[in-house]
Amino acid sequence: MAEGKRILTGMRPTGSLHLGHYAGALENWLRLQREYDCYFLIADYQVSDYADDWDRVHNSVWEVALDWLAVGLSPDISHFMIESQVPENAELTTWLSWFLPLGMLQRNPTLKAEMADIEAGNKSVPVAFFTYPVMQAANILLPRAHLVPVGEDQLPHIEMTRELARRFNRQFKEVFPEPEGLVGRVPRLVGTDGQAKMSKSVGNTIDLKDSKAVVNEKVRRMYTDPTRLRAIDPGHVEGNPVFMYHDAFNPDKAEVDDLKERYIRGAVGDVEVKTKLAKAINNLLEPIRERRAYYESHSEHVRAALEKGCSEGRAIARETMEMVHDALGVNYLKKGG
Repeated sequence: MAEGKRILTGMRPTGSLHLGHYAGALENWLRLQREYDCYFLIADYQVSDYADDWDRVHNSVWEVALDWLAVGLSPDISHFMIESQVPENAELTTWLSWFLPLGMLQRNPTLKAEMADIEAGNKSVPVAFFTYPVMQAANILLPRAHLVPVGEDQLPHIEMTRELARRFNRQFKEVFPEPEGLVGRVPRLVGTDGQAKMSKSVGNTIDLKDSKAVVNEKVRRMYTDPTRLRAIDPGHVEGNPVFMYHDAFNPDKAEVDDLKERYIRGAVGDVEVKTKLAKAINNLLEPIRERRAYYESHSEHVRAALEKGCSEGRAIARETMEMVHDALGVNYLKKGG
């Protein structure tokens, strides 16, 4: 482990995971779990925007755990936690909310954009959604994490967490490290429609559990260069989702370079480019599909991984909260408190 340093990162349970999760987070987590003490969190408190679809949340907790195991994350060397099963998350959120100015929340660009999306769908914004950044900070600070792998759109949350840690440490006692953010190799993967970030709510994803036939069909329908009408027309590689995916998922860089060169001069058609992309993605996903099928038929292993991780998460959470209680002087019933 890297000098005993600790990582906290996680995902909201809103469905099975997709290539955007893999490129932006999971492939990085696979490396980090062998270098750091990693706590991977299923953040079920933070899906208040799905309060009218609670069955989806319940099912998604298991879907996320299945996908984590399928890609190769190991509960033997990491800790899989469910947020609501470590109640200290809620307690620390309450204490931290004392020290977070309302204006800091209101200025958070990520939160403002997410709230605008909810309102655009003619939904009201629940209080829990407005305050979830406080809980996100508590998630990070509870295991006293040093590093937080995130998407680039989450970096404002990390800065807010650092500010909260500084305020608490300065006013009371040195309890929390100031965590650093770490963005993955592919900061944001565009959806198959080329119009937005890959998102299940938009319907522009390639899921990690998709079959070979489904992947082939989704790649076949992918958005490419709208100015290119025939295979002999010169095409654009920059900003072309098909080539973004080749760069992200095709390990044969010589093949990618050849496709790009021919595409630019109009010497290759979209069919060949997409066929080779589908092959590269299916090669990546095949072992993931096989592991997922195993865990789907051995659900006891999934439950055991979550039970072990939640127990380990609670152990360090209790340790942190003892430090917080001592710093705040709220250990009223402790002898000598």
